[in-house]
Amino acid sequence: MSHDLKSAFWDRIDKVQAGMLQAGGARPVPMAPYADRDENSIWFITAAGTEIAQAAETGAEASLQIADSSSHLYGSVDGRISMVNDPDKLDELWNVFASAWFKDGRDDSSVRLIQMRPARAEVWATEGAAAFLYDIAKANMSDQMPDGGDHGVVTV
Repeated sequence: MSHDLKSAFWDRIDKVQAGMLQAGGARPVPMAPYADRDENSIWFITAAGTEIAQAAETGAEASLQIADSSSHLYGSVDGRISMVNDPDKLDELWNVFASAWFKDGRDDSSVRLIQMRPARAEVWATEGAAAFLYDIAKANMSDQMPDGGDHGVVTV
């Protein structure tokens, strides 16, 4: 797929507030992704003992499902997750949202940093609700199909 779609993926995933992460056969759970294009990584903060943390300890295959209307990004990202012990990276990513999940905040002993290395993503990058509604109206008044945005499979 085009370099433009790959760029749109990295530009927009940085604005995604939550997606559903599934790994190691466990059920999908909502997680906040933190994208790092330079490291070809999507980071997550979780707690020790969660199914995601357990899957990361084994380097499990993972899938992140995104349906985020504010970033105009929809898709499925596949890769592997691993547990990373990097206090500097954790400090970089830490925020009030992550802190709310841990009794002792950043210093909580159960805080775990997960790194996803995406390998492939099927992505829909749209132009937003107004453009979509216009395309729907136009399609209903003509023989044209609505434009669902840029779509394709990218190697990320």
